[in-house]
Amino acid sequence: MPRVKLFDEHEVLTKAMHLFWKQGYSATSVQDLVTCLGINRASLYDTFGGKDQLFKKSFELYRKTNLEGVIKFFENRPNVKVGFSELFDNAIKEDILDKDNKGCFVVNTITELLPNDDSLLIILEKNKQDFEKVFYEYLKKGKESGQLKTTHNLKSIATLFYTLYNGIRVVSKTRPDKKESVDAITIALSLLS
Repeated sequence: MPRVKLFDEHEVLTKAMHLFWKQGYSATSVQDLVTCLGINRASLYDTFGGKDQLFKKSFELYRKTNLEGVIKFFENRPNVKVGFSELFDNAIKEDILDKDNKGCFVVNTITELLPNDDSLLIILEKNKQDFEKVFYEYLKKGKESGQLKTTHNLKSIATLFYTLYNGIRVVSKTRPDKKESVDAITIALSLLS
């Protein structure tokens, strides 16, 4: 007779995501996971396949949650320039309020685990493409509606905004400087005029 799981997989995955995000892959031991998640080793391996698979599943949860969040965020902001301004402003505020200085799980993973894991490289490239596509589609909507007067290539702006968005998260891990970040964002947003 199969064992009945006494835990919610999504809840455990969310806890794992936060632990890996805070500590990184290498600094998180299986014992850390067992303690934090409140499940035994057998359940961890039976359900998630071990530390590496659990990391990748929790990373995918983070990636999917963030992408869906940005899509919904933009859907609720018909003014494209204001939407990007608020997106960047929210990233700055989140980073300043984050006492653990976690930064971005995606950026942390890139700096910790690449170039040694080809399977992660594929996931991370997909993440970049997905975000740039969302940024591009939002910019295109603004251009088509007459909100944006820019003559710059929208795909290049989408790449720049993705880079800036992630850069804000990297800088926040040291000593976030709101004015410095806001000034950089103001210059980037000027490309939309």
